[in-house]
Amino acid sequence: MNAPIDHTDPHLSEAPLQPSEIGGVILAGGKSSRLGGGDKGLLSLDQQSMLAHVVSRFSGQVAKLAINAGGDPSRFAQFGLPVIADTTPEREGPLAGVLAGIAWAQTQPGLRAIVTVSTDAPFIPPDLVKRLTASGAPLVCAVSHAHVHPTISLWPLTIVSKIKAALADGRREMMAFVVDHGARLAIVPQTIVNGQSVDPMFNVNTPEELDSARRILQSSGA
Repeated sequence: MNAPIDHTDPHLSEAPLQPSEIGGVILAGGKSSRLGGGDKGLLSLDQQSMLAHVVSRFSGQVAKLAINAGGDPSRFAQFGLPVIADTTPEREGPLAGVLAGIAWAQTQPGLRAIVTVSTDAPFIPPDLVKRLTASGAPLVCAVSHAHVHPTISLWPLTIVSKIKAALADGRREMMAFVVDHGARLAIVPQTIVNGQSVDPMFNVNTPEELDSARRILQSSGA
């Protein structure tokens, strides 16, 4: 995305959100093909899994929390969280994960929106949700270092029909979807981890990035 999204879909406008009305969904359905396969979030990162870091940083920011992943849910039993599988018949990427997250949130009394984060972003800041909701816009994407992260976004539950329509038409690309539906952007500044200034959306996709994340966490003897 080369320019800010400066319009909002009027059909998504809603009253300002309260913290008690926001659920959190960790998108953990991706496979770590560049990291040897398997669940990326279960890779070890400073004596615990990468997913454990995400849960720790995210859980206090939302009213309820769930993990989006297919397969045997028992592999995530240690977290004590609901595990929700995609509702679409085929693997259709993270946008299908958002749809599954909304379907779960619709069963939770009082929720009006979800915030999604990816399982490979272990340094999300403690004020992420506050920054995503600050503008009052219904659909908001996090931005760091001039890079938009559609997997780390605020989604109103009312957008469900639009997501279903996009997937039915074969439009699975998240960036295209948020652009088409007028997402606002929320700039998230550097966060501090063990005394170091770190990109809050630091993404672990390669062995080198995994090593970098481990060095950050170990830098102060953690």
